[in-house]
Amino acid sequence: MKKQKITTSPWCPFCGQKVGRATEASERKMQEFQVGQCQCGAVYSCDPTGHNVGSAMVETLVYACADNWDFAWDLMPEDDYLTGRIEDYDETTHQVVNTRNIDGRPVRGVLYFVRLHTEIAEIAKRVTLKQETLAKESVVPVAGVEKKITLPTPEPQLDPKRVKVKATKKNVQEARDKGDIDTLVTLCFDNRKTLRLLQRLLYDVDEARRWETAWIIGQVCSRLATKMPGQVSELIHRLFEATSDSAAAPWGMIETLGEVIAARPDVFGAFTRHLLNYMGDESTQVQVVWALSKIAEKRPDLIREIPFFNLFHFLDHPKPQMRGIVVQVLGRIRAKEVSMQLMELSDDQEILVTWENGKAVEYTVSELVEVALKQISEG
Repeated sequence: MKKQKITTSPWCPFCGQKVGRATEASERKMQEFQVGQCQCGAVYSCDPTGHNVGSAMVETLVYACADNWDFAWDLMPEDDYLTGRIEDYDETTHQVVNTRNIDGRPVRGVLYFVRLHTEIAEIAKRVTLKQETLAKESVVPVAGVEKKITLPTPEPQLDPKRVKVKATKKNVQEARDKGDIDTLVTLCFDNRKTLRLLQRLLYDVDEARRWETAWIIGQVCSRLATKMPGQVSELIHRLFEATSDSAAAPWGMIETLGEVIAARPDVFGAFTRHLLNYMGDESTQVQVVWALSKIAEKRPDLIREIPFFNLFHFLDHPKPQMRGIVVQVLGRIRAKEVSMQLMELSDDQEILVTWENGKAVEYTVSELVEVALKQISEG
């Protein structure tokens, strides 16, 4: 006998209340899932395929802990939190389907739930409250002092009746060549493949054009993220995947990641820690350190949250470009721990080239040391 199809709204396994659709988190992270929260305090994530059990549970636990990874890793299941899951979930209709099939379409989604115990939840709540307070005041803690940051103005709403412009390789490249950020932003709103076309332009034998393209992508993403952060999040995932592909050259990828994260660290700052995965390869070390320096210029606290002490030994690196950019990073994060080592480079007159706003700029290592020591003393 054929099984009768029964559909029900998804519910919380802890309190039995109906739960709403999972939505995008306010901050983007690696392996991102859509998340939601029940009135009883449980949080959940949606895995539409049902094949990513481990990743979804980790994301849900970290989300429950206000995105505090270190705090989440210290918690123990059962002792500190409970877990649950609702299977046979269809993300499209937001229904649980017992037959695991809707009109020939398989239903394999799962909602993963985490509920912190009361005392743990209160600690996580205080962390969240602190983060929300800082976000409202647009300040971040830097070297123990709260620093004012400026968030970009949201993009104006486009006329829904206007004729949308189709993004093509030609018009995207023309806008890039002219540095026409306005046109590229409009194209992104009209056509999701615009960022993909821009990403392709990074594969250019001319290094200067790659750096310029990276800067332009950062500027476009800064504005696009005020309305459509999901597009930018997808780009970041593609850039990380391309950089990790051993069969491809990661031309411009890490530089672009630095520009994009630095442009909107309030939304994409959680990606900073993943840049360290490419420090082990000599071919990408300079680009990674440059990206960290770019982010440190806006949000030094994000760099201090990662193991930045591992950068200290690069002050003795044979390449002046590596020494100079590391000096720049350490100055921007007010790393007083390394002041004496920086002073030893005060007479280093080697010249290096770094990139600012897509343009090449020359410095000597000693010039960057002087700036860094001043930043540290002021901090």
